[in-house]
Amino acid sequence: MSKKTRSRLYRVFRFAMLGVWLFVVGFPIYWIVMTSFKPDYEWISWPPVYWTLSPTLDSYRTVWGATVQRTAAQITLTLQTPHESLGNSLLISLVSTTISVAFGTLLAYGVSRQGILSEVRMFNLLMFRMIPPIVVAVPLTLYYSAIYLLDTATGVILVYVITTLPYSVWMTKSFVDEVPLEVEQAAAILGANRWRTFWEITLPLIRSGVVATFMFILILTWSEYLMALILTKTNMVTLPIQFTKYEGTTEGRIYGSQAALAVGTSFPLIIIGIFIRKHLVRGFSFGMVKR
Repeated sequence: MSKKTRSRLYRVFRFAMLGVWLFVVGFPIYWIVMTSFKPDYEWISWPPVYWTLSPTLDSYRTVWGATVQRTAAQITLTLQTPHESLGNSLLISLVSTTISVAFGTLLAYGVSRQGILSEVRMFNLLMFRMIPPIVVAVPLTLYYSAIYLLDTATGVILVYVITTLPYSVWMTKSFVDEVPLEVEQAAAILGANRWRTFWEITLPLIRSGVVATFMFILILTWSEYLMALILTKTNMVTLPIQFTKYEGTTEGRIYGSQAALAVGTSFPLIIIGIFIRKHLVRGFSFGMVKR
C-alpha cells in the first residue's frame, strides 16, 4: 500500500470518527430542541417522531409564560416561575464563580510564586472537593437552619464558593506556572511591588486561563442540583430544581415543558461562550507547549 493511499485512508478514518463523535454529542441536543417544539401526543409516540410536522410553541408558552397563583391556601408554599428561577441561577452562579475565581487566582499566585501551600496541602485541598456532597448535606442543613441561611442565596453561594475553590486554585496555578519568572523579576528591578507585578504583568498574561477557569466553574455552579435541592425550599429555587416541577403523579413527566426549560437554561451559557470563545481556545491550550 502506497504512502498516499495510507494517508487517504487515515483521513477517511479520522473524519468517520469525528462524524460518529458529532452524532453522539449532537443528537441529544437535537432531540431536546425538537421535543420542545413537538405537540404533546408526539412526546412518547412509537415509532419516535424525529422531525415533527406540526411544530408548536405551546411548551415554551407553558414554561416561560407561566404565572404564579398565590392564594390564601398557598401562603406557606410559594411557587416560583422559571423567570424567577433564572434570576436566582444567574445571581448565585455569577457571584459564586466570581468570588471563587478571584480568591483562587490570588491563592494560586501565592502557591506558585511564594510556596504558601506545599504539594501535600495542595493535594489535601483537591481531596476536599472529592468528599461526596450527600455526606455533609444533613449537618449542613441543620447548621444553616440555626444561623438562618437555609433557603437563601447567601447560603448557596457560600457552599458553591467552598466546593469550587479547589478547582479554581489548581487550574489557575497551572497558568501562573507557565509565566516566566524572569518577567516578574524584571518588573521588581524597575521598582514594581508584588501586588503591582501581579496586577499589571502576571494577570494580563494569564487572562485567557482565568476566563477558561471562570467558564468551567460557571458551568459547574449553573448545573449543580444536589446541594441546591437540599439548601433551598421555596424562596430560592434554581433552574435545575425547576425541572422537577414538571413531573406529576397523574400526568407523568411533561417532556415538552422540560425540553423547553432545558433550551432556555442552556441559552445563557451558549451566549457567554460565544462572546469569550477566543479566550477559551487560548485558555484551554495554555501550557501545552513546555518551556
